[in-house]
Amino acid sequence: MSNANRTSLDGLSLAGIIAAVLVLVAAVAISLVPQPAQAASLVRVTNFGTNPTGLNMYVYAPDRLAERPALLVMVHYCTGSASAVHNGGGRDYVTAADRNGYVIIYPEATRDGHCFDVSTQNALRRNGGSDSTGIMSMVSYARQRYNVDPERIVVSGISSGAMMTNVLAAQYPDVFSAGAAFAGVPAGCFATTDGSMWNSQCSGGTLLKTPQQWGDQARAMYPGYTGRYPRMQLWHGTSDTTLAYPNFGEALDQWTNVHGVSRTPATTDQPQPNWTRTRYGTGTPAVVEGISAQGTGHDVPTAGMVAHAITFLGLDRPPTTTTTTTPPPSQGCSVKAVVNAWNTGLTETITITNTSSTPVNGWALQFTLPGGQTVTGGWSATYSPATGEVTARNVGYNAQVQPSAQVSIGFQATHTGNSAPADGFTLNGVRCAVS
Repeated sequence: MSNANRTSLDGLSLAGIIAAVLVLVAAVAISLVPQPAQAASLVRVTNFGTNPTGLNMYVYAPDRLAERPALLVMVHYCTGSASAVHNGGGRDYVTAADRNGYVIIYPEATRDGHCFDVSTQNALRRNGGSDSTGIMSMVSYARQRYNVDPERIVVSGISSGAMMTNVLAAQYPDVFSAGAAFAGVPAGCFATTDGSMWNSQCSGGTLLKTPQQWGDQARAMYPGYTGRYPRMQLWHGTSDTTLAYPNFGEALDQWTNVHGVSRTPATTDQPQPNWTRTRYGTGTPAVVEGISAQGTGHDVPTAGMVAHAITFLGLDRPPTTTTTTTPPPSQGCSVKAVVNAWNTGLTETITITNTSSTPVNGWALQFTLPGGQTVTGGWSATYSPATGEVTARNVGYNAQVQPSAQVSIGFQATHTGNSAPADGFTLNGVRCAVS
């Protein structure tokens, strides 16, 4: 081989080595670039306390919390869900939570239609055993879990959620400091006596009462209470045909009476060209505030509304100190649920794995059935009740489950269209991972 050829080959080898080194250096440099931390997300919480109507609970806790964070209860509309309001009409609340370090909890109705109960006798009294009772269990859970500032617990909702906002403010005035209701009705307006959850007279805006009567109806939800009531902000579109616009005036009658202030506005202005805002009472901020949106229908909140609600609710204060959220404790069990469904029936097989390091001697598996499902029979466990929050208890031969061992159980059920598997599994009070 000639010297010229050898020099050429040596040059190519050197160039290849240099190229390889450069690729390696680039790869190392890329690996050293800090990667963004995993963003906070909506998290399902189970076993949060008394939950008589089988509500779901979801929590959004931003990556950096205030040392004593505020707590917002955000209540969805009929047909809605936690994720729908989290990613839709309530999204500005989430952005503000990231900025100001407060926690949001989302109750989720599971009955057909996904409306909240603001109609039954149990729904309209404190600790009555309906949806509001479950929501207050969520509040208690969040207060303990996140070291919440008890003076900054607020509630907001849309449509059915706005109705629940007014009910919660009337039933638990000692818990909530403020509320913001988008297209709701006065607390108690939707009451029914025939077992239905829809009051056409109220929705049509023809259920009219005096301010004193509305105020008495709110006060009756917590008899004997003499303390302060939450500040209230009410929003309504003049073209709302779902929950008619006269409900706006009736709600203002109710809350000005509850607060003992004049129904004549102290101030009137227009934050946006088609909004008319009236404020009641002499305090700052106002104890009652109403915003009427000219030409707006039931589809609220519209652009800019939540920003004003954030200020009214006191959620616009940045945290003075922050703390990083920590993940939940490790699980001691995991569950796999498999459904085989047909027209109006299904079977569900549940495999429980003991992922702890100690044996389980006697067990009770709790889970939540989707709305419309009813257990009609089962195997390898006893099941009660047949709907809602169900507990499956071991039989004699499968009471002990060794570490890493499994036990398989199952049941047959009817359904009314929702054949999804059960969820919210806990084994002897310990939350289970779902695979």
